[in-house]
Amino acid sequence: MDIHAALDWRYAVREFSSEKLSNQVVESLVDAARKSASSYGLQPYKMIVIESTAVRQELLPHSFGQQKVVDCSHLVIFAAHSNIDHQTVERYVKQLMKVRGTPYEDVSGYAEHMQQALATKSAAQKREWAHQQCYIALGTLLTAAAMLKIDSCPMTGFDHRAYDQALQLPEQGLEASVIVALGHRSPSDRSSELPKVRFDYDDVVIQI
Repeated sequence: MDIHAALDWRYAVREFSSEKLSNQVVESLVDAARKSASSYGLQPYKMIVIESTAVRQELLPHSFGQQKVVDCSHLVIFAAHSNIDHQTVERYVKQLMKVRGTPYEDVSGYAEHMQQALATKSAAQKREWAHQQCYIALGTLLTAAAMLKIDSCPMTGFDHRAYDQALQLPEQGLEASVIVALGHRSPSDRSSELPKVRFDYDDVVIQI
């Protein structure tokens, strides 16, 4: 599908059908998000894929009445690392050396640069930075889903702390950032028939 056709087709689904997505499709979408851009490539988050209807039913009371949390095929939670420190960089550098076969001496300067960049941020700024990276990956997931004609609905309207507790995220050094329902739109979802409302190109783009 052409990228513009895919994005015109995509909308925030209001009502999902009961059709399930295959594990292969879901893994492909999540893997696309894994390959997303992130600041310095540090990827300070995890993606939690919930297929279990029982678990999603437990989350429904913390989802401000959004039934699609339960009715969708799969729910993906982007959870940011709650502790951003020197280990954030060390983890990435170790992976870089493994993937590229690069000795530490060749990347030590870059590693120090990243450490210094994070050191200038307060704890609150580091937390905000980590959540920002979740949103970058979210955009990649939504676009990939549109290209495969998989429906989605991103949501920030949920009780973040309640999600954290229900999924025991603090024990894993994580905190929920944004959630995405995946599946197929219901034929009764009239929103799918409505034209996409976006501002005109010249209203959004400033060329210098």
